[in-house]
Amino acid sequence: MIFKNLDDLNDDDLAALLTREVGLQEVLPQVNEILMDVAERGDQALVDYTEKFDGVRLTEIQVSQEEIDQAYEDLDEDLMFYLEEASENIFNFHDEQREKDLWFTEISPGVLVGQKVVPLDSVGAYVPGGRAAYPSSALMNVTPAKVAGVPRIAVCTPPGKDGKVSSLTLVAADLAGADEIYKLGGVQAIAALATGTESVDRVQKIVGPGNVYVTAAKLLVRTAVEIDFPAGPSEVLIVADQTADPQILAADMLAQAEHDPSSIAVLVASSQELADEVAGALEAQKSLAARREIVEQSLAHGAILVAEDLEEAMDFSNAFAPEHLEIVVQEPMEALDLVRHAGSVFLGPFTPVAAGDYASGTNHVLPTSGYARVFSGLNVDHFTKKITVQKISSQGLAGIGDIIISLAEAEGLKAHAESVRKRLESLPDEE
Repeated sequence: MIFKNLDDLNDDDLAALLTREVGLQEVLPQVNEILMDVAERGDQALVDYTEKFDGVRLTEIQVSQEEIDQAYEDLDEDLMFYLEEASENIFNFHDEQREKDLWFTEISPGVLVGQKVVPLDSVGAYVPGGRAAYPSSALMNVTPAKVAGVPRIAVCTPPGKDGKVSSLTLVAADLAGADEIYKLGGVQAIAALATGTESVDRVQKIVGPGNVYVTAAKLLVRTAVEIDFPAGPSEVLIVADQTADPQILAADMLAQAEHDPSSIAVLVASSQELADEVAGALEAQKSLAARREIVEQSLAHGAILVAEDLEEAMDFSNAFAPEHLEIVVQEPMEALDLVRHAGSVFLGPFTPVAAGDYASGTNHVLPTSGYARVFSGLNVDHFTKKITVQKISSQGLAGIGDIIISLAEAEGLKAHAESVRKRLESLPDEE
C-alpha cells in the first residue's frame, strides 16, 4: 500500500494508481478462440466449455419455468421479503430516469422538431455466479432494461457444480423481469448472446459485470452487438476529513478489498493524523476479515494519501475517476460540486458503498479502471435509442428555406437545394 502526501507521489506511484491495467491483452487470443468456436459449433461448444470451466455437463441450456417456480419455493421467506424491497427501490430509482417517450418543440414558426425514445428489441444481461450467488447483479442488470420497455431480456449466469443456478439469482432475475435465463457463464455466455446458437437467440446489446475474460469477450464482440462499457476490478476512493470516523473508513476500505485480490481501495485524508488512524484501524480489522487472504492482496496495491485541502483531494479524485466515490467531509454537498468523473457518489458518514450495491436503488454496474471519465453507470438510457422527428409547415419551410438552399449549394449539393426550392415554388404567391 502507498502511504504518501499527494504532492510527494512520484511518477511510478501515480501511474500505478491512475492506470489500472485489467490484463486484457494477455487473454485476448484465448477469448477470441472460444468466440469463434461457439459461432461455429453452437450449442455443442456451449456444453463443452461449461463442462471445462464450470465442471458440469449441461443437459438443458435454458432454465425451465419449473426450476424458477422451485426457486421461489426454496427461498427463505425473510430473504424473499428483502429481495422484493430491494427490487422495488431499484425499479423506482430507474423509473425516475425515464425520459418522455415523445416530445416536440417549435424551434421557429411552423418548424416542429422533437424526439421519440424507443427501447431496444433485445438485450443480454450477464450475471456473475458459479461459486457464489449475486442476486443484486440480476436486479441491477435487468431492472433498467425492463423500465426502458425492452421486450426481450435474456440473462446468462453460470451454473453450480450441480448444474443448477442459485435460487436467489433465479428469483431476482425473474422478479426484475427477465424473459429467458440461461445456465451459461464466461466467454461462452457472451458468445452465445452475440452470435446466437440453436438454443440462444442473439441480442442487440450485452450488459453486466464480469472477470477479465468476460470483459475481453464483450470488447471483441462489439462488431456484432453493442455493450454497456468495459470494466475491470472493483474500486473505491474515499475523500475524508477530520469529521470522519477512522474505524468506519477502514471498514469501507475492507468492504471493497474483499471483492477480489485485484480490487482497489484508496483513501485521501485531510491530515496525516487521520491517515495514521485509518491505517491502524485497517491493521486491526483485516486480521478479523472473513476473506483475509483476498483482503491483504487487495490492500497491497491500494493507497492512503494525504491532501493539503479539499480542492487537491477532489483534483486527484477526478484524475482517478473512481467506480465508487465516498465523500465523508463536513460539507459533502460542496465537494459534490467539484466532482467531474465518478461512477457513483456516496455522500456523508451514513452512506456506504454497500447501500448502493444492494438497497438504495441506484445501479451498481459501474465503469471501472478510469472509464468513468467517459462512461456513465448502467441506466435506462443504455437500453433505448433516440429518434429525432421533424414536422414542417409550408410557412416553416419558407422561413428556413434560404438557409437550407444557401448552405447546400455552398457544399456543392445542388439536389439538396433543389428539393427545397421546388417545394417553395409550389406555394401559391402571396397577394
